[in-house]
Amino acid sequence: MLTEMDIKTVVIGGGPVSSLIVLKPAKQNEKEPLSLPIRIGSVEATAISMGVNPENSARPMTHDLLKSVMESLGGHLRSVIINDVSGTTFYAQLDLVNADGRQVLVDCRPSDAIALAVRCGAPLFAEQSVLDVAGMPDFGAIEDQEHNQEMQDFHEFVEGLSPDDFNVTDGGDNAPQK
Repeated sequence: MLTEMDIKTVVIGGGPVSSLIVLKPAKQNEKEPLSLPIRIGSVEATAISMGVNPENSARPMTHDLLKSVMESLGGHLRSVIINDVSGTTFYAQLDLVNADGRQVLVDCRPSDAIALAVRCGAPLFAEQSVLDVAGMPDFGAIEDQEHNQEMQDFHEFVEGLSPDDFNVTDGGDNAPQK
Protein backbone atom coordinates (compact mmCIF):
# COMPACT_ATOMS: atom_id res chain seq x y z
CA MET A 1 0.00 0.00 0.00
CA LEU A 2 1.31 3.45 -0.90
CA THR A 3 0.96 6.58 1.24
CA GLU A 4 1.33 9.98 -0.39
CA MET A 5 3.98 12.06 1.36
CA ASP A 6 4.80 15.77 1.60
CA ILE A 7 8.09 17.41 2.46
CA LYS A 8 7.92 18.66 6.03
CA THR A 9 11.44 20.04 6.27
CA VAL A 10 14.91 19.91 4.75
CA VAL A 11 17.89 20.36 7.06
CA ILE A 12 21.15 21.17 5.32
CA GLY A 13 24.05 20.04 7.47
CA GLY A 14 27.70 20.80 7.08
CA GLY A 15 30.95 19.13 8.10
CA PRO A 16 30.24 16.24 10.46
CA VAL A 17 26.54 17.14 10.72
CA SER A 18 24.53 15.14 8.20
CA SER A 19 21.67 16.59 6.21
CA LEU A 20 18.13 15.34 6.60
CA ILE A 21 14.83 15.46 4.80
CA VAL A 22 11.69 14.79 6.80
CA LEU A 23 8.57 13.63 4.99
CA LYS A 24 5.07 13.45 6.45
CA PRO A 25 1.91 11.81 5.11
CA ALA A 26 -0.13 14.20 2.96
CA LYS A 27 -3.19 13.09 4.94
CA GLN A 28 -1.87 12.89 8.48
CA ASN A 29 -3.50 10.56 11.00
CA GLU A 30 -4.36 13.09 13.71
CA LYS A 31 -4.28 10.48 16.46
CA GLU A 32 -0.85 9.15 15.50
CA PRO A 33 1.08 11.81 13.53
CA LEU A 34 4.00 10.29 11.67
CA SER A 35 7.19 11.52 10.05
CA LEU A 36 9.75 9.79 7.85
CA PRO A 37 13.28 11.15 8.36
CA ILE A 38 15.83 10.26 5.68
CA ARG A 39 19.51 11.09 6.05
CA ILE A 40 20.94 12.55 2.83
CA GLY A 41 24.06 14.35 1.67
CA SER A 42 24.37 18.12 1.93
CA VAL A 43 24.61 18.50 -1.87
CA GLU A 44 21.37 16.56 -2.30
CA ALA A 45 19.68 18.54 0.48
CA THR A 46 20.68 21.75 -1.28
CA ALA A 47 19.30 20.41 -4.59
CA ILE A 48 15.96 19.60 -2.94
CA SER A 49 15.81 23.02 -1.27
CA MET A 50 16.52 24.71 -4.59
CA GLY A 51 13.63 22.77 -6.13
CA VAL A 52 11.26 23.62 -3.29
CA ASN A 53 12.29 27.30 -3.30
CA PRO A 54 13.22 27.89 -6.94
CA GLU A 55 15.75 30.56 -7.67
CA ASN A 56 16.83 31.49 -11.15
CA SER A 57 20.30 30.16 -11.76
CA ALA A 58 22.42 31.05 -14.75
CA ARG A 59 22.76 27.41 -15.77
CA PRO A 60 20.54 24.37 -15.16
CA MET A 61 21.42 22.16 -12.22
CA THR A 62 21.66 18.38 -12.65
CA HIS A 63 18.03 17.68 -11.73
CA ASP A 64 16.82 20.52 -13.96
CA LEU A 65 18.84 18.95 -16.78
CA LEU A 66 17.31 15.52 -16.16
CA LYS A 67 13.82 17.03 -16.25
CA SER A 68 14.58 18.80 -19.55
CA VAL A 69 16.01 15.64 -21.14
CA MET A 70 13.04 13.57 -20.00
CA GLU A 71 10.55 16.09 -21.38
CA SER A 72 12.53 16.54 -24.62
CA LEU A 73 12.23 12.80 -25.20
CA GLY A 74 8.46 12.93 -24.67
CA GLY A 75 8.39 11.39 -21.22
CA HIS A 76 7.37 12.64 -17.81
CA LEU A 77 7.72 11.74 -14.16
CA ARG A 78 4.45 10.35 -12.87
CA SER A 79 5.57 9.85 -9.26
CA VAL A 80 8.36 8.87 -6.89
CA ILE A 81 8.05 5.79 -4.70
CA ILE A 82 10.21 5.21 -1.63
CA ASN A 83 9.93 1.48 -1.80
CA ASP A 84 12.43 -0.07 0.61
CA VAL A 85 14.74 0.52 3.54
CA SER A 86 17.62 -1.61 4.81
CA GLY A 87 19.25 -0.34 7.98
CA THR A 88 19.72 3.37 7.31
CA THR A 89 19.72 3.02 3.51
CA PHE A 90 16.51 3.95 1.69
CA TYR A 91 15.62 2.94 -1.86
CA ALA A 92 13.34 4.66 -4.34
CA GLN A 93 11.96 4.35 -7.85
CA LEU A 94 11.11 6.94 -10.45
CA ASP A 95 7.74 6.05 -11.96
CA LEU A 96 8.20 7.39 -15.49
CA VAL A 97 5.96 7.40 -18.53
CA ASN A 98 7.87 7.27 -21.82
CA ALA A 99 6.92 8.82 -25.17
CA ASP A 100 4.91 5.68 -26.06
CA GLY A 101 2.86 6.00 -22.86
CA ARG A 102 4.50 2.97 -21.23
CA GLN A 103 5.43 2.91 -17.56
CA VAL A 104 9.14 2.66 -16.79
CA LEU A 105 10.40 2.17 -13.22
CA VAL A 106 13.96 3.38 -12.58
CA ASP A 107 15.89 2.60 -9.39
CA CYS A 108 17.41 5.67 -7.73
CA ARG A 109 18.37 7.28 -4.45
CA PRO A 110 15.46 8.92 -2.62
CA SER A 111 17.32 12.23 -2.49
CA ASP A 112 17.69 12.37 -6.29
CA ALA A 113 14.11 11.19 -6.77
CA ILE A 114 12.75 13.88 -4.44
CA ALA A 115 14.90 16.60 -6.04
CA LEU A 116 13.47 15.63 -9.44
CA ALA A 117 9.90 15.31 -8.13
CA VAL A 118 9.85 18.84 -6.70
CA ARG A 119 10.97 20.19 -10.08
CA CYS A 120 8.38 18.16 -11.99
CA GLY A 121 5.52 18.66 -9.54
CA ALA A 122 5.25 14.89 -9.15
CA PRO A 123 3.81 13.31 -6.00
CA LEU A 124 5.93 11.38 -3.50
CA PHE A 125 4.79 8.03 -2.12
CA ALA A 126 6.16 5.66 0.51
CA GLU A 127 5.41 1.97 0.81
CA GLN A 128 3.63 1.10 4.05
CA SER A 129 6.44 -1.35 4.86
CA VAL A 130 8.92 1.58 4.81
CA LEU A 131 6.70 3.63 7.13
CA ASP A 132 6.32 0.64 9.45
CA VAL A 133 10.10 0.21 9.73
CA ALA A 134 11.43 3.79 9.55
CA GLY A 135 8.47 6.04 10.42
CA MET A 136 8.69 7.97 13.66
CA PRO A 137 6.14 9.88 15.73
CA ASP A 138 5.89 13.50 14.62
CA PHE A 139 6.57 15.08 18.00
CA GLY A 140 6.00 18.62 16.67
CA ALA A 141 2.51 17.68 15.51
CA ILE A 142 1.82 15.96 18.84
CA GLU A 143 2.85 19.13 20.72
CA ASP A 144 0.64 21.21 18.42
CA GLN A 145 -2.29 18.88 19.08
CA GLU A 146 -1.75 19.10 22.85
CA HIS A 147 -1.57 22.90 22.68
CA ASN A 148 -4.72 23.06 20.55
CA GLN A 149 -6.54 20.77 22.99
CA GLU A 150 -5.48 22.93 25.94
CA MET A 151 -6.71 26.05 24.14
CA GLN A 152 -10.01 24.36 23.29
CA ASP A 153 -10.47 23.21 26.90
CA PHE A 154 -9.74 26.73 28.18
CA HIS A 155 -12.11 28.28 25.63
CA GLU A 156 -14.89 25.87 26.67
CA PHE A 157 -14.21 26.70 30.33
CA VAL A 158 -14.44 30.46 29.68
CA GLU A 159 -17.57 30.04 27.54
CA GLY A 160 -19.16 28.04 30.36
CA LEU A 161 -18.63 30.77 32.97
CA SER A 162 -21.55 32.86 34.17
CA PRO A 163 -21.60 36.08 36.24
CA ASP A 164 -22.71 34.01 39.24
CA ASP A 165 -19.37 32.19 39.12
CA PHE A 166 -17.73 35.45 40.22
CA ASN A 167 -20.03 36.18 43.19
CA VAL A 168 -18.25 35.66 46.48
CA THR A 169 -20.56 34.98 49.41
CA ASP A 170 -18.16 33.74 52.06
CA GLY A 171 -17.31 37.24 53.35
CA GLY A 172 -13.63 36.36 53.30
CA ASP A 173 -10.71 38.40 52.02
CA ASN A 174 -11.99 38.00 48.48
CA ALA A 175 -15.39 39.59 49.21
CA PRO A 176 -16.13 42.84 47.35
CA GLN A 177 -15.52 45.96 49.45
CA LYS A 178 -18.47 48.30 50.14
